[in-house]
Amino acid sequence: MSKPTNTIPPNLQAWIQARKRHHLSHAHVQMARELGMNPTKLGSIDNHRQEPWKAPLPEFIESLYLKRFGRERPEVVVTVEERARQLRQQKASRKEAKAKRHSDPSITGERP
Repeated sequence: MSKPTNTIPPNLQAWIQARKRHHLSHAHVQMARELGMNPTKLGSIDNHRQEPWKAPLPEFIESLYLKRFGRERPEVVVTVEERARQLRQQKASRKEAKAKRHSDPSITGERP
């Protein structure tokens, strides 16, 4: 049985679930990914209803992003699904280039 070609890697699937669970925008998910946050740990950061001194999760991510990168938001926002599609295309192009290298003896330096 073959694997479907449009599957999303598990590491990106976790970000999709976190986006839905914590009601984050695509920009906030991208900022959190660039900051190196763990999508499974966002729940401990996002409990501002029980602890009013905590900032809501989107505001917290924005403040950290501004502090680290000096910008309010990323210049180009790429959704998680779009990023998965880009990764699939990169992998396919690398696979194609590798197949071409191995099939062409002039590139590998082999003699016929």
